[in-house]
Amino acid sequence: MIYISPDNMTERFVRYVQIDTQSDPTSTAHPSSEKQKDLSKLLHRELLGMGITNATTDEYGYVYATIPGNSDKKNIPAICFCAHVDTAPDCSGTNVKPIHHRYYDGVDIVLPDDATQVLTMRTSPYLKEHINHGIITASGLTLLGADDKSGVAAIMEAALYFMQYPFIKHGDIKILFTSDEEVGQGTAKVDMQKLGAQFGYTLDGGEAGSLEDETFSADAAAIIISGVIVHPGYAKDKLVNALKIAGAVLDALPKNEWSPETTSGREGFVHPVAVNGIAEKATIQFIVRDFTVAGLQQHHDRLKKISTKVVASFTGAAMEYTVTEQYRNMKEVLDQHPQVVAYAEEAIQRAGLTVKKESIRGGTDGSRFSYIGMPCPNIFTGMQNIHSKLEWIGTKDMAKAAETIVHLGMIWEEKG
Repeated sequence: MIYISPDNMTERFVRYVQIDTQSDPTSTAHPSSEKQKDLSKLLHRELLGMGITNATTDEYGYVYATIPGNSDKKNIPAICFCAHVDTAPDCSGTNVKPIHHRYYDGVDIVLPDDATQVLTMRTSPYLKEHINHGIITASGLTLLGADDKSGVAAIMEAALYFMQYPFIKHGDIKILFTSDEEVGQGTAKVDMQKLGAQFGYTLDGGEAGSLEDETFSADAAAIIISGVIVHPGYAKDKLVNALKIAGAVLDALPKNEWSPETTSGREGFVHPVAVNGIAEKATIQFIVRDFTVAGLQQHHDRLKKISTKVVASFTGAAMEYTVTEQYRNMKEVLDQHPQVVAYAEEAIQRAGLTVKKESIRGGTDGSRFSYIGMPCPNIFTGMQNIHSKLEWIGTKDMAKAAETIVHLGMIWEEKG
């Protein structure tokens, strides 16, 4: 039987979330914020302290380590467990004050530093699963950072377990902590040869037992509008304002469909995320999401048709439409390697949980890893209400995530 203490998980997680690692979407550096390296360096030291002698940290804030296999079997695939150290730009990650509610009793929790932030079972029904167990929140002024320091903590606790109990047989276990996942750059600088894993698992999911083998496919799109600029004092019948055209394009988008706020399940969407420019030239930036590449193309065709029609109504204006690929649905790769998901299902069941197969209306590092040589589904950690001041996590869920990692190491060895 594998058992990892929720109290040990809590102590580790609480230490990690107090380190500010918020990434910066406006930066072109990698990592986008140097403070991410503060946690990376700590993890490096702790891995060395466990006796994992080959742990390294690189200039990009990535941490690599290997727990050497201890099985007599040959040709067991090396598997990687990955989590990201950065937290989202959506909500402050500075001076996080984690609060351990050791025995949650089902009563509403008013966060002490902002009484308007109230965690309730009505709005977070998954809390019901944690009555009489521990949960962790922040204090009301910041996010908690469970996304993804819960994944980091689970991997570290599992690594310690492997090192403390060498009778548990496994192949090579690769550990990777990335930076800048929250700004879409989590795999940008990873050295796959250095990592040396054939298959992987990200620890970046929600409710206990959840296993995600499908993500959105994702593109960025930009509509670049060129107006006609003249001196405003002499602009009658001459000036064509690119900013006003941009507003007209946005106004022409459907109001009750095709957007994040009006879609769910397997529906895709088009989402304007930024408008920049001056009267002469303006750019609207979009993210485009769908579970199929064909669906992505349909969204691009529709958006381009709408914007072209609007721009054409302004005499003298011109438009350029650009597309940048971001990531693709990892299921297309994972279906070619069914054992990766099957072993994860078995590991979750061995940890005493019911498997919940889910699709992600988003992406993970695993999306990109799956397309650059390491098929990589996503496993739960328990994180809830991520990127918000009401973020929380159950301590027993984190412990079960760590146990699942240990079971996965054992299963890959058994099947080898």
